[in-house]
Amino acid sequence: MTTARYRAFVAVAHQGSLSAAARSLNLSQPTVSAQIQALEQQSKVELFYRRGYRMSLSSAGQQLLPIAQKLLALEAEAEYFLRDAGQLNQGTLQLGAVGPFHVIEMVAAYRRQRPGMKLSIRIGNSQQVLSDLAHYAIDIGVLAGLHDNAHLQALLYAQHPIILFAHKDHPLARHRCVPLERLQGVELIRREAGSTTQATMDQALRQAGVHTECSLVVGSRESLREAVARGLGVGIVSEAEFIPDARFVPIRIEGDPATTSTYIYFARERQESPLIRSFLAALGIQA
Repeated sequence: MTTARYRAFVAVAHQGSLSAAARSLNLSQPTVSAQIQALEQQSKVELFYRRGYRMSLSSAGQQLLPIAQKLLALEAEAEYFLRDAGQLNQGTLQLGAVGPFHVIEMVAAYRRQRPGMKLSIRIGNSQQVLSDLAHYAIDIGVLAGLHDNAHLQALLYAQHPIILFAHKDHPLARHRCVPLERLQGVELIRREAGSTTQATMDQALRQAGVHTECSLVVGSRESLREAVARGLGVGIVSEAEFIPDARFVPIRIEGDPATTSTYIYFARERQESPLIRSFLAALGIQA
């Protein structure tokens, strides 16, 4: 059985329709349909539920997806190994990250050493990036904080304190640095579930016995910035990711009780991969 069928299967699973999958693979829709049908007929398993033009994974399809993605990742590894005597002068490196700051920095360093390589970046929260790693949808994950996963290797890249930022007319904006206790009763805008920055800040607040108020939860850094700019509360962010704006003021927390640590993640079974090693080498990191 060729990997073309698995490639078609993964594309349909991600795109949700035969037409979209065909476009992503640069194939005709009948070709993709025939590959899916052949896969189902040979295995005698229904992999998709059809609802008009839309296709969703069956329970069997959901179980097959990570296996198929792993198969395609291993095929890519073989191509990288054999191509250009392992020099990686062409190909694609797929990255996942919780934010653009560090990952763009990494991409710039990698491109300087491997100008022929293509790179793609998928931005999501920590849970999404970990899921993408587990399903072989990405090669490298860039995450804030350590996540307990026996199948993944984590290497420290950088550490930064978490800071506050408030509207320029907010009472806290008169200070450039405040003790954590000063946040008692302050309206603190919360980040979305899955945010490592929020979880780290919550831990620091609990340890200090500080209770903040919260009437707003936002789902992105952009939403957080706009909420703070409109005076809806105080925001938190890693110092490395703070973007200056005339509408608000950054505020350090005394003693830096909450910090973010940026880690590079990859599957343990791929730690000898030429692709992974080339990325780490470009950043000066030992595996």
